[in-house]
Amino acid sequence: FFHFYAGICSALKLTVPSHTIHGIAGQPLHLTVDYNFNATASEIQIIWLFERPQSNPKYLLSSVNQTVVPDLEYQHKFTLIPPNASLMINPLHISDEGNYIVKVNVRGNRTIAASQKIQVAVDVPVTKPTVYTEPSSGAVEYVGNITLKCTVEKGTRVVYQWRKNGKPLHASPTYTFS
Repeated sequence: FFHFYAGICSALKLTVPSHTIHGIAGQPLHLTVDYNFNATASEIQIIWLFERPQSNPKYLLSSVNQTVVPDLEYQHKFTLIPPNASLMINPLHISDEGNYIVKVNVRGNRTIAASQKIQVAVDVPVTKPTVYTEPSSGAVEYVGNITLKCTVEKGTRVVYQWRKNGKPLHASPTYTFS
């Protein structure tokens, strides 16, 4: 149920924790939204949209007071529990990367509205690295070169660093990196 207070000013304030949020693929992500206003309200509407660059925004879900109307295509992925305007995405997929737009409308004597945009970046966890050598067998002592190659199957924003005896290796006449 709702508590509403009548006031002279009828401003609606909508706040998000950050305009860019990083989530992990396969995990749930909670987009926290707070709103407050000082007016009497007969209806509160919350609308969530999703947009990717160079594409039209997609409707995800909306609510009026306690009733949520999801887009049937996405109803199992996105959750809203009104009057809370926060959105739960579960599970997060790489294709969920983009901008999420929340709009809140409060209807009283007149309708006041506010919206915010949250950019979601999806990170894929780095898999265990695989290291192999060229030549693949035989000792290379005093003569010749050995090449160590490291690869990871999955991961976003991967950074490689070679270490010897726990200390970082730097380029030198002995070591070259590519």
